[in-house]
Amino acid sequence: QVQLVGSGGGLVQTGGSLKLSCVASGRIFSINDMGWYRQAPGKQREWVATITAGGRTDYLDSVKGRFTISRDNAKNTVYLQMNSLKPEDTAVYYCTGCINRNDDWGQGTQVIVSS
Repeated sequence: QVQLVGSGGGLVQTGGSLKLSCVASGRIFSINDMGWYRQAPGKQREWVATITAGGRTDYLDSVKGRFTISRDNAKNTVYLQMNSLKPEDTAVYYCTGCINRNDDWGQGTQVIVSS
């Protein structure tokens, strides 16, 4: 059984930074794409960023230049460095990973950006 556990959320002021982490554990044979989604109150979940196993990245337009996704394959971990945070970034952030050819989700970590 595979598990993704996200952490690093919290309360931060506008313009501040947070770094989210997500660790995959369990019986892991392969991890391909990893990424982050978020869901703001009253809104649908939206994709934020993806990183391939080879390190290629892609971002939601509204976070480009502010967020950086990275991964440590040796630690089965994906990160999301979030800078210049805005109130509209407030959401529950979920990590995802294509693990053993299955899409798995973390439990979500809350990010609140105060104005």
